Amino acid sequence: MSGASERSIDDPHVAGFLATARSQPAGLVIEGEAGIGKTTLWLTVRQRAGDLGFRVLTARAGQAESVMAFAALADLLDDVGDEVFAQLPGLQRLALDRVLLRAGGDGPPTDQRVVAAAFVSVLQALAGESPVLIAIDDAQWLDSSSRAAIEFAVRRLRGPFGVLVTERCAPGEGATAGWLKLDRPDALERVYVRPMTTGQLHSLISERLGRTLARPSILRIAEISGGNPFFALELALALSDGQGSGEPPLPATLADVVRHRIGRLDEQTRSVLLSIACVADATVELLARAHDVTAEEVTERLERVESTGIITVEGNRVRFTHPLLASGVYTDAGPTARRAMHRTMGALESQPELKARHLALASASGDDEIFTALDQAADSARARGAPAAAAELMDLAIGLGADDPLRRMKSAENHFLAGDTAKAAAALGRIDTIEPPVLRALAASLLATVRMYENEHTEAVELLRGALDDGAGNVPILVQVLLRLSFALNSIGDLDDAARYVRDAVKLAEELGVPGIISAALAWSVHVNIQCGRGLDEESLRRAMELYDSTLDVPIIFRAPFVHALVMSWTGRLEQAHRELTAMRAVCVERGAESDMMAIAGFLAINHLWRGQIAEAEAEASEAVERAEQLGGDDVLIIPMTVRGTLAAYAGRVEDARADARWVLDAVKNRQTSHIADWPGMTLCFLEESLRNHREALQALDAKFLDPKQMRSTELMYAWHLPDVIEAMVGVGRLDEAESLTGALEQNGIEHDRHWMKAVGMRCRAMLLAARGDVIAAEQTAHRAMAEHDRLPMPFERARTQLLLGQLQRRLRQKNTAATNLNEALRTFEEMGTPLWVRRARAELARAVVAPAEGLSQLTPSEQRVAEMAASGATNKDIASAMFISAKTVEHNLTKIYRKLGISSRAELGRRMDRAGEP
Repeated sequence: MSGASERSIDDPHVAGFLATARSQPAGLVIEGEAGIGKTTLWLTVRQRAGDLGFRVLTARAGQAESVMAFAALADLLDDVGDEVFAQLPGLQRLALDRVLLRAGGDGPPTDQRVVAAAFVSVLQALAGESPVLIAIDDAQWLDSSSRAAIEFAVRRLRGPFGVLVTERCAPGEGATAGWLKLDRPDALERVYVRPMTTGQLHSLISERLGRTLARPSILRIAEISGGNPFFALELALALSDGQGSGEPPLPATLADVVRHRIGRLDEQTRSVLLSIACVADATVELLARAHDVTAEEVTERLERVESTGIITVEGNRVRFTHPLLASGVYTDAGPTARRAMHRTMGALESQPELKARHLALASASGDDEIFTALDQAADSARARGAPAAAAELMDLAIGLGADDPLRRMKSAENHFLAGDTAKAAAALGRIDTIEPPVLRALAASLLATVRMYENEHTEAVELLRGALDDGAGNVPILVQVLLRLSFALNSIGDLDDAARYVRDAVKLAEELGVPGIISAALAWSVHVNIQCGRGLDEESLRRAMELYDSTLDVPIIFRAPFVHALVMSWTGRLEQAHRELTAMRAVCVERGAESDMMAIAGFLAINHLWRGQIAEAEAEASEAVERAEQLGGDDVLIIPMTVRGTLAAYAGRVEDARADARWVLDAVKNRQTSHIADWPGMTLCFLEESLRNHREALQALDAKFLDPKQMRSTELMYAWHLPDVIEAMVGVGRLDEAESLTGALEQNGIEHDRHWMKAVGMRCRAMLLAARGDVIAAEQTAHRAMAEHDRLPMPFERARTQLLLGQLQRRLRQKNTAATNLNEALRTFEEMGTPLWVRRARAELARAVVAPAEGLSQLTPSEQRVAEMAASGATNKDIASAMFISAKTVEHNLTKIYRKLGISSRAELGRRMDRAGEP
């Protein structure tokens, strides 16, 4: 951001804004006090943009308009042609039709995310024809729903876009720069319009009044106005009105000058002006009805006022020439007159939100009519995709005396949907005082959802356990509570209780008989059972897919298609999983489901990784991190940062991987979590083992992740680190522990028919056999592992096993075969872009092709063969059978071999033979 200074259209910073926006997103926030000239500069820049070929979308927010959901967004879209809306997906088109108040309640309710996504789609379509300028005047009065949609859109702008905003504020104290975030940190410029000099004021007054004031008068005006041009012009007008009667006293403040200006009008005219100040969109017809006169009569009154410069009439619409005049009219009218006017306007208004607000402002306290109107208006706003507006309406009703648990819960729910968890929790208040118990259960469930969103799962568990008691006997509530409780328990690693409660949820959902609810319960039960190591419940997953209801708004982790895609990935059906996740993302894009898109990007990254597509995986991980950053807060960054760190480890960016893993470990340090906390340790374990730092690899993981007794699942998603752990244990001689973990992989692989478990289980078994001296059996086992890899589309895992096979064949002196396998593994690692493993494969290849170590050349060919077989773990009987000699001859040859090499045991022979391949 630039420093605050006086700006004009010719200023390099202001002019550079439009130049940049012709090719990439750029933002300009014009700050300043009321009347300082922000809008004048805004209008000039907007005009220049139009001259340069920009498509300009304009919204001029007003204080009265700030109460109407999507008022500013509707203004921005007002001039967009129907042909653009016709290109939108159905849900997005319906959402914008509701924003523009040209669609009713038919069809599904609109989610605010769909509104935002639709706005992005419109902007992208317009940018295909020309650069686009989004121009918003007086952003401090933006309605909350429009602001949310605009904030969502500008973060995602790519291409020729400019965002031009004014805000009334002191230098550097504006709120707009805090939410107006573009894709580049330096894309937003903030400028401050400073007061005019005496000379500039003199020129302005002369131009506007058509005559020159005396210098003493100009000096007085400059002193009182402080260089504010609006204030100065009003003072000049007041001075002109008093000429001929001596030097008149001038108002001391801007409020005084506005009051002085309005106070000279007759009561009838001030009443008309008050009606204009009370509404968001004043028309001649509305004013005529409000004052019970004809349109011609009200037009005549308006024309008289327009001549004074207080209002302007544009076609059928009427507005104040400056917001300060509207504010002055409204303030000076007094509370009695304001309430009377709001009562009149409420009777004339048909739009539920505006009608309810007028009725609320017409009374110091509420009544049934007002409360009913506010309730209906909140429901209407929610259906239009404006939960923030709905929450405000509920809060207004509560403030007027309608404070009951149901309204507080509606307020909390709407604040939560609008993304404000703090207000949601505050709206609920003390839930232990809520009666009857069934409402208390609903309130506890809602508060628990807020706490889970904040990653406070332990508190959520306590709330939901209480809700189970309060909701006893009410099946719909119990199903909701049980699903959330199971999710919260799963998040803190209490899998047994998570499984128990989801079983209860499935049973009650079946009893309830709502297909979409049954689907959600079944989908989550499939997920939990896999985590518990119970395998895939294919029948439950099939039914969950059959009963899935896409219109039911449930968290993505309870949606059957998402769980199905994840399960396909975790069980090795990676291509199918990729297709399903990609299709789901397309739906989420249409719906603007940003957090869901973030989750899908993360799982797509993992899917690409397992399929050996490191570059594509890194792109998905970067998108997941970017979307998390746009959503805001460290909590949502935990999983995307974890995935990004894992990809960095595979890509060999050691420091990046360690930095991301450390960031996640710090972020979850004080939280009770399960697999969220596992992954960074698993990443570091893989990284250190890739570097052959065995002890460091084991130290990277919490001890409970090394204990076979605490291991619930060996499924790929939850145990991809096990091969690294086993390899590290073998490397440091912890063979018994490695044996237990390997046995779990082998047993579960057979029981659940998982190709990954079978393949890596055999690889780990081969490592153990080799470590115990049976290299021949190890090589045979590695061959079986390779056969299992042929059924698993995971090239990295296959290359790791092939690398081990080459190592074993080298030890067995099968040099040509070893070189072939090592070269193939090397090519795979190179093609995937895994440099740490490229280095390992090259080192093994070098060891496979060097000459024998000194001393072995003393052996005869027959002795050499006996030595190799003995070193590989073959018994004397095995060697005799293979070489068609007697066991006694084998023993005689071994005696000669030991003497020639200066050794005394098979163990020493094995070590000597291993050194034969060392560079």
